[in-house]
Amino acid sequence: MPTDTVRLTVAQAIVTYLSRQYSVADGQRRRLIPAALGIFGHGNVAGIGQALDQLSDALPFIQGRNEQALVHVATAYAKASRRHATLAVTASIGPGALNMVTGAGVATVNRLPVLLLPGDSYATRRQGPVLQQLQHPIEADTSVNDAFRPLARFFDRITRPEQLLTALPAAMRVLTDPVDTGAVVLALPQDIQSHAYDYPAELFAERDWTIRRPPSDPAEVEAVVQLLANAERPLIIAGGGVVMSNGVEAAVALAEALDAPVCNSYLHNDSFPASHRLWCGPLGYHGSKAAMKIIARADVVLALGSRLGPFGVLPQYGFDYWPASAKLIQVDADPKVLGLVKKTSVTVNGDAREAAAALAARLAGAPAAEAAR
Repeated sequence: MPTDTVRLTVAQAIVTYLSRQYSVADGQRRRLIPAALGIFGHGNVAGIGQALDQLSDALPFIQGRNEQALVHVATAYAKASRRHATLAVTASIGPGALNMVTGAGVATVNRLPVLLLPGDSYATRRQGPVLQQLQHPIEADTSVNDAFRPLARFFDRITRPEQLLTALPAAMRVLTDPVDTGAVVLALPQDIQSHAYDYPAELFAERDWTIRRPPSDPAEVEAVVQLLANAERPLIIAGGGVVMSNGVEAAVALAEALDAPVCNSYLHNDSFPASHRLWCGPLGYHGSKAAMKIIARADVVLALGSRLGPFGVLPQYGFDYWPASAKLIQVDADPKVLGLVKKTSVTVNGDAREAAAALAARLAGAPAAEAAR
């Protein structure tokens, strides 16, 4: 049977597709990419530029003055939206694309989704490098966009129009994955952007992407409960995972169930309310003296939604306040970061909010917890 098709250029297909993608989390449905940022030049003005101008009602465009700054804006937007939405950023080939590399690294390291659409050199190779495009003396297919490869959570170079059929859904999957999200890069050769293709109409139907909350294994939760219930001086480190999972209220409930002080991990002062009686400040290079003294006395430390990075709490990086005999519990949605610290006693793989809620509920009914308190 014939399939309904829509004839669009690659650039028009990308803009149309992005305008119809939605994220769904905590009962809220919203545009995954509500707008695009960028600067036009050789490499993107005649393709993506034309499409954004033509389809501005579907995907509004905001012009900037510096490509790196625009990626930082998109990253900040993603953080403010708790990773439920982000922005697309386009740049020309050459220095425009290369200016976005630092921003891509920042987004990936901090697990914040951004979609980068840099122009790329001609796929047909009928034209040589123009202006400041990279011309590699050995690798003829290399461009400045290859610098994104080690920094991106997903990278693809679109050299044929039909590649969008798999590249676009793959990009959306990474943008909405709470574990594997970061910079997503679709390098777009400047001639391919204007190639027309008969795309299946179903590609442009509205699509919802559920941002999942991986639950914790009951056995792992029970092991943590046993440690916390018998702790005399428990302490909680509230990390970035608490913020990204909208888990501040759950962290507060857990802290109150344990009557345990709470320290913020490095650069995550919003992971626990400073007005709460159990808050004792941040750890790390810019930590508070109260937090340093309190953690030094702890016998059980619960790192909630924290990778236990080098700037925050790890003793092997020169922090002498870490309690030598304390048992360490680590909770994180990313299994790849669990248990890397030698002091770790128990790990829990799961969403920080869901894990905190499960622990609070379990402790509330645990007789040992009441005895320890």
